[in-house]
Amino acid sequence: MLPRDVSRAVAPARPTLSGRVGLVVAGLVVLGEAAWLVARLPGAALVSDLGAVAVATWAAVACVGAARRHPAPLRRFWGLLTATMALAALGRTLWTVERLGGTELPHTPLIGGLFTAGILTGTAALLSSLAAPRSVVGRARTLLDGVIVGLALIPIGWVVVFRDIAAADLADPVRTFGLLYPMFDLMQLTILVAVAGPSRPMWPALTMIGASLATRAAADAAYVSLFAHDAYAPGHPIDVCWPLSYLLIGVATRYPPPPSCAGTEETAESPLPPWWRVALPYLPVGGAIVAVILARRPTGQTPHLIFLGMMTLLGVLAVRQGLAANENLRLVARLRRLAYSDQLTGLPNRLTFNRRLRRALRDDAPVAVLLLDLDGFKQVNDRFGHATGDRLLTGIAERMRDVVGDDGMIARLGGDEFAVLVDAARPVPPEQLADRLLAALEPLPGEEDLGVHPSASIGIAEYGPQHTSHTDLLRDADIAMYAAKAAGKSAYRTCTRALRESAVSRAELIADLRRAVDERQLHLEFQPIVDLASGVVRSAEALVRWRHPRLGTLTPAKFLPVAEETGLILPIDRWVIHEACRAAAVWREHAPEATVAVNIAAAHLRRPELVALVTDATGGAGLPPHALTLELTESALIEGSDAVLARLHQLRELGVGIAIDDFGTGYSSLSYLHRIPATELKIDRSFVTRLDAEDSRAYATVEMVTRLAAAFDLTVVAEGVETDGQHAAVTAIGCVHGQGWRYGRPVSLSELLATLTPVDMPR
Repeated sequence: MLPRDVSRAVAPARPTLSGRVGLVVAGLVVLGEAAWLVARLPGAALVSDLGAVAVATWAAVACVGAARRHPAPLRRFWGLLTATMALAALGRTLWTVERLGGTELPHTPLIGGLFTAGILTGTAALLSSLAAPRSVVGRARTLLDGVIVGLALIPIGWVVVFRDIAAADLADPVRTFGLLYPMFDLMQLTILVAVAGPSRPMWPALTMIGASLATRAAADAAYVSLFAHDAYAPGHPIDVCWPLSYLLIGVATRYPPPPSCAGTEETAESPLPPWWRVALPYLPVGGAIVAVILARRPTGQTPHLIFLGMMTLLGVLAVRQGLAANENLRLVARLRRLAYSDQLTGLPNRLTFNRRLRRALRDDAPVAVLLLDLDGFKQVNDRFGHATGDRLLTGIAERMRDVVGDDGMIARLGGDEFAVLVDAARPVPPEQLADRLLAALEPLPGEEDLGVHPSASIGIAEYGPQHTSHTDLLRDADIAMYAAKAAGKSAYRTCTRALRESAVSRAELIADLRRAVDERQLHLEFQPIVDLASGVVRSAEALVRWRHPRLGTLTPAKFLPVAEETGLILPIDRWVIHEACRAAAVWREHAPEATVAVNIAAAHLRRPELVALVTDATGGAGLPPHALTLELTESALIEGSDAVLARLHQLRELGVGIAIDDFGTGYSSLSYLHRIPATELKIDRSFVTRLDAEDSRAYATVEMVTRLAAAFDLTVVAEGVETDGQHAAVTAIGCVHGQGWRYGRPVSLSELLATLTPVDMPR
């Protein structure tokens, strides 16, 4: 069961039957009054007064009901509207009593005060709506916008309504004060437009309130014009507009609260307001200036009310501009915070860090940079979601901030990368600071079981003569950080000349590797895979080699890890698959049952075009798909998503074989053997090598894998067979195929064709 407040917020009660009946009765009262006044029946003035009192009273009761039904954020809004309608009902009641007592138009201070109080409570209601600004400055700015528009109406109204009125008649304060009522109406309409704004869908209740204000503004403007020209008498048809405006307020109470009151949170960024909304309070000012010129009397004097109104308008404009200037200053300060700090952790960002670093280098002071990269943070995001990752980053940033303290400036450069600047003003050895940071990032008691607390790798670079700019220093810190990762992570390394030269060599290797495919520097060699029972070469694994123009022939271990890190493995794999299929097609002309195996990277598994690539390669070479086997590592398969598994099943449906390479070295699990459509297991050479030493555990491992493969109807290939003893062991265990130097080293295709005769087997 939901708590009372929550349940009311989620499912607000609908208006009761009595509320619906009251709405119908109020509507009938307005319609009846309109018909009575238009027909000019006897007692029109009394009907007009009683109708206004009745509808205003009903509207006040309806607002009380809305305040009770709606959630807490709206109760103040409806409470103020209740007071507004109650003051209107009370004012109209006193008006009626005074008029029946003999005063034709009882514009007494008490009645005027009640109507003015109603305007104040109505304005307060608009400023307390959910769409209104939340800050005091924002509400004051909105209120001033309304006041500016209202004050600008005074000279305009004077020209339109009072210009042809005799000066003697204008001495009556009642006549001139009547001009202020439309001003107040227009002020409230301006505030309503401002608070509704374009940032969210218009709440229908505010639409009804806006219609009520527009109706009242039209009625007040018509009343002032008629009254100024002695053309108004109680019971005039215009009188129906006031109860109609109260009726619209009552209709507004029937609408449910906006979605923001029902527990939903707006996450979308508010759009910028249109130009007319920004210019709204200033647009009527130009008209007011023209009206002041036109309102001047033949004597050159400006009427006192116009003069007073314009002076007030200038004062309000000055205050409004002061608020705008203050808001601009706060906005500039906020923009500076956004520009120079990280919004998630509150730390300085990359821009601030680079500015401080450049300033320190200009002072030619000893400077060191510590670059931190979290180990395994991507897995946290992938496994637990970005919200968990953000909370983790916030906690880690807080720990590092506490550790660094006044000994350096820590910044978040982006993602899971942080940096610490240590300059001469804080003479702490950077290695000591790195030790403290690594200790601070160790999991606290209980965090080890959560699996969401990565370690960090730290690279240190100290400013020296070899650095010409701050980018050189950051580059060296980056080099040292990657060296720390290569050393096993959760460690730090200081950049040395050897590390720098190694990084330069690696960068040159990457640049050369980008040209290797296009310039035909790659070639394939094939290592035979033999049938252990007969010695016949049944298959071969295609191995890529790089004929580097300067370094000579490089084996895959020299360049494939770099290719995988940089994404260059994708074009290399595409080339290898196509070349291997063409070579296998040539081989099958001599040995029709021969097949070829190709290693592909995990990155290719995640790409949807893998199936099309294999189909294109086999079809272009005229090779049957079943003559191709794709070898994948355990880790690549285990991390596979449902889309990856679907891709593997598509390949199997084509007939392509799927081999699990280096089996036993990854996170071997029976569960993924059930899911992956594998056809072959390749036992890693590390187990086969130990068979020579009569390692009972290695023997048991190979035997267990062989039996496991038989249970899953998978073929077994023993890798790394180099000696007769190893050959005898894997044969005795029951492995079907073998691969290794015992049967042949990797050779070119032409040399492979010479191995079609059985390999000599010991008796």
